[in-house]
This record gives sequence, C-alpha cells and structure tokens, in this order.
Amino acid sequence: MQTRIIQGEDRKGIREAAQMLREGKLVAFPTETVYGLGADALNAQAVREIYLAKGRPSDNPLIVHIWDRKQLNALCLYVPEKAQALMDAYWPGPMTLVMPKKEIVPDATTGGLGTVAVRMPDHPVAHALLKEADVPVAAPSANLSGKPSPTDAAAVIEDLQGRVPAIIDGGPCRVGVESTVIDVTGEIPVILRPGGVTREMIERIVGETKVHRAVLNPLESKEQAASPGMKYKHYAPKAKVRVIIGKQAAQRICACYDEAVREGKNPVIYSVEEERAAFGGRAFYPWGVMGEEETIAQHLFASLRHADEEGMDLVLCHGTDTHGMGLAVMNRLLRAAGFDIEAAD
Repeated sequence: MQTRIIQGEDRKGIREAAQMLREGKLVAFPTETVYGLGADALNAQAVREIYLAKGRPSDNPLIVHIWDRKQLNALCLYVPEKAQALMDAYWPGPMTLVMPKKEIVPDATTGGLGTVAVRMPDHPVAHALLKEADVPVAAPSANLSGKPSPTDAAAVIEDLQGRVPAIIDGGPCRVGVESTVIDVTGEIPVILRPGGVTREMIERIVGETKVHRAVLNPLESKEQAASPGMKYKHYAPKAKVRVIIGKQAAQRICACYDEAVREGKNPVIYSVEEERAAFGGRAFYPWGVMGEEETIAQHLFASLRHADEEGMDLVLCHGTDTHGMGLAVMNRLLRAAGFDIEAAD
C-alpha cells in the first residue's frame, strides 16, 4: 500500500483525507496528546482495519473523536450531569469521558463494552479533519501495538508507512501522552487512564474522584479493560525498561547500570537534569527538570523511542511522584516496563 503524506496546512489534502474516512479508509492525524489512527467509528469493518494495521488486540476499546457536542446524540444513551460539567471545563482538550452507548456504536469500537469513550481534541488539524469528515472517528494511537505512542509524524511514518492510506503531518504534539479517561457512569467519577487533565483538575469541577487500581497496577486475571491502555503492556521500546523509585533510587540505578555493563549490555539512564551528577559518566538522557512533570510527559514517548534509535538494551528510569501529571508519567512507565519496578529505600 502506498501511503500519502499530507501536510497539516494543506486544506485540499485535509478534505481528501476526510473523504477517505467517509469511505471507510484509515487516516493517521495529529492531536494535542499523540497522533491517532482514525476510522469511521460507526463502520465496524473500517474499525477492524485499525486493529489489523496496528496489530492490536480487538477486545481493547477505542476512543471516539468528535468536533461538536451534537455528535454525542448519536453515540450516547445520555450524558451524565458531571460529564456535562467536565465538558464545559475541559473540552476541547485531553479528556475522554466514558458514557453509556447507543446500539449504533459497534462492538468493534467499544471492545464489546456497553459504554463508549468520547473526546473532543484540541488541535486545529484534528478539528478541521473531524469537521470536514462529519463522522465520529475512532482512533487509538497511530503506532504499532505495544510500541511507544507517536508524538510527531516521523514516528507515525516509521511505524505505519505502507500500512495505511494517509498520514497527516501536524507537527509535534503539545501534551505528549494520551488523554485522561474518566468513567462518569457512576456517582463518583473514576480515572481509568491519567493524562493531561489531572485528578486535581477534575476534582475542582466535580468533587471526589477515584483512581482505578489498574492505573498503577496490572489488571486482575480475567478483569475486562474498560479503557485503552489498561489491559496490555504498552508504550514499550525494544529495550527492556525498568523503573526504580525511592530515596536511594539514584544509587540503585547506578548499581543496575554497572551490572548491565558487566553483562555486556548497553544501558541508558532516564531521569531529570538535576540528577545528572549522581550518575557520573554513565549514559544519561535527561527528559525534563525536577517538579515539571508536564515537560517529562511531553518528552516521554520520544525518549523511549530514542532508546531504540541508539541501540540500547536496558532503560533505567527514575520514577516520578504521582501528583498532577506525575500520575500519567508513572502509568506509562509502569506499562512500558511491564510493571518491573523496584523501591530503593
């Protein structure tokens, strides 16, 4: 398959990409979080093509992207009051709401669940594409399943060129990790996947909000994933990823690094710039500065892809705290590491 690369400022190209979506074809496009691989959410066969292109398990639900709240009428049985309040505060933006679905939404889109996950992205190219297509667009991240999510078009092209008809290049993504997913079907909202809209931001609008245990832990055996990013190992480079936390994390990371070198491996350390001196002359990749988890999140997936580009065997990550965007960073790190985490206290 020949893949067409469309520039985000090419209005004619955007119109043609929108026509592809209406015809049941796949289009990769930018959002403020990561790049998405889109298909008409109400076309079950088109959605199945997403799974084939990504090599993605078909029981993992997808997020439906819209450009206008009126589209919710075709997707949701009803919109809870707290969902309305959150939309008023954070749409368009990096927030997905899980609500009861109408029968018109195929199981291929929802992973067989009775709910549908919907968001309104805050990116001019995404908005233009969705408005022109005028169909709800199901879109997971535009990468091969399991790999780090793409935050620029080059990463999408690396993974999907020749597998999808079109990729729209809209520049680098502003947030850098996927949207926050919130289940609003119960009395108390539950965060299923953390992202750019933090727990603190949610609680300012709707009060008490819970965090699903699977955000920082594996799903229980036979427990069904209610959101993307919950069930399988995600976001992982070819290199093995290990997360180390605690007061003695820097010392433990150095010990693990040295052991890996003795074994003939090629390790690298990911941490904040302030920790550079603690790692001596060991290979070090700074992904931000202390206390600025938003910056770490913005560079996280590019950092993990960088490990493969440099031929690293082992990525030793200094874990963050779980306040604010730190929760989203730790969620992605733990899944990239397959929950290989060590506390060094």
